[in-house]
Amino acid sequence: MATVRNRRILLARRPAAEPSEADFEFSEVKLPDLPPGQMLLRTLWLSLDPYMRGRMRDAKSYAPPVAIGDVMVGGTVSEVVSSNLPNFAPGDIIEGRTGWQEYAFSDGTQMRKVDPSPAPISTALGVLGMPGMTAYFGLLHIGQPKSGETVVVSAAAGAVGAIVGQIAKLKRCRVVGIAGAQEKCDYVVNELGFDACINHHAPDLSHCLQNACPKGIDVYFENVGGKVFEAVLPLLNNFARVPVCGLIANYNDAQLPPGPNQVPLVLRAILSQRLNFRGFIQSDFADQKASFFSDMITWVREKRIKYREDVVEGLENAPQAFKKLFRGENFGKLLVRVARPNLR
Repeated sequence: MATVRNRRILLARRPAAEPSEADFEFSEVKLPDLPPGQMLLRTLWLSLDPYMRGRMRDAKSYAPPVAIGDVMVGGTVSEVVSSNLPNFAPGDIIEGRTGWQEYAFSDGTQMRKVDPSPAPISTALGVLGMPGMTAYFGLLHIGQPKSGETVVVSAAAGAVGAIVGQIAKLKRCRVVGIAGAQEKCDYVVNELGFDACINHHAPDLSHCLQNACPKGIDVYFENVGGKVFEAVLPLLNNFARVPVCGLIANYNDAQLPPGPNQVPLVLRAILSQRLNFRGFIQSDFADQKASFFSDMITWVREKRIKYREDVVEGLENAPQAFKKLFRGENFGKLLVRVARPNLR
């Protein structure tokens, strides 16, 4: 095999606020020969997700931080170039977590073969991957929506929120989205079938949300936090369920936000209204993935679930594209196309 150079993006420093290109370092190294018991993967698609911001911070979390000088963590769809593993052959398409780089070795652990027949292989990082599972398990297992209830989802046009709302409609709920632009609100109502959508930049956000939820809120799928949560809290009905998926409004905060202490207000609401808040990650439900794939593949094939991708070309553009997540500039699942398959 000819000499192969691996372009990588490393974590150069821990950002104090919003990540910038200076927090990353480009590196190129020669790939060694394929070791025994390994396969060589060539990255085709890289997923950019809000959770990566937490991995850049050296703080206690559900997963260890990325070390300074290490390849940035990230989900990928890759093509097997060569293999010393009996269950993987050149040309196979694999979903895994090989990070921000063009090539990677793997022993096959936690790697999933991707069937390209239901949808394009990029969807293994979106609607048929981690974001889809997050929406599915968070809503159905924690939110437990019932026919006729009102479900509100923040970041409604995002990779997770858009799927949450569509599943809630399949469960015959009234679905209200909250998004950061009128174009996104129009999309989730007109294309995805939400009943209403509120622009969170509206000066009268609380009033608009109250009008859209005349019977209160039974399920609130939290992706944002901040002022959006403050508008939602007074509208939560008794026994409302709140799957807490993300708090992207606060991911770049270096300290607690100014203002009055809201903790007593939140705790009083939890107590008096018997609210159920639960934080989660999709891997909490790893033993139930079969039900997700069965349902979601069917819904996608039948076009009962629609999806949108925001594609950036070239690994070198990943650091700049990553910032879009924290500015609300992405529209749909944010992906980097690193390469195109060439073995099939």
